[in-house]
Amino acid sequence: VSIGNICRSPIAEAVFRKLVTDEKVENKWMTDSAAVSDWNVGRSPDARALSCLRNHGIETAHKARQVTKDDFQTFDYILCMDESNLRDLKRKSNQVKECKAKIELLGTYDPQKQLIIEDPYYGNEKDFETVYEQCVRCCKAFLEKSH
Repeated sequence: VSIGNICRSPIAEAVFRKLVTDEKVENKWMTDSAAVSDWNVGRSPDARALSCLRNHGIETAHKARQVTKDDFQTFDYILCMDESNLRDLKRKSNQVKECKAKIELLGTYDPQKQLIIEDPYYGNEKDFETVYEQCVRCCKAFLEKSH
């Protein structure tokens, strides 16, 4: 989960989806990404995010959506990108009865210990590539831990 759901979280979602498909465990996972805010609802991911994914042979048809109360009751994990998203999600989860989701920073799974996945929106292609590499490392480690 990220602020607007057009850069970091769709990259993480697409990366994780490809990982579970490659490992032939996609039927065990329901994968989605969402935003804390409602700024970009219905929008496709940022063109730079799409182009970064395409360079790695990954396609996505994701449209931005906002986190819902149901998400907290449906998903086992809600993984987010930075501390402000973590704070917002924990606050939202407190308003939900029977919150099942474990809310964590995706970066806690990074073997290289890069805890925060910075928003590349105001950056360049290289920043999107950095996000992609972080997502690959974190998603692989998360998948291994949660098998």
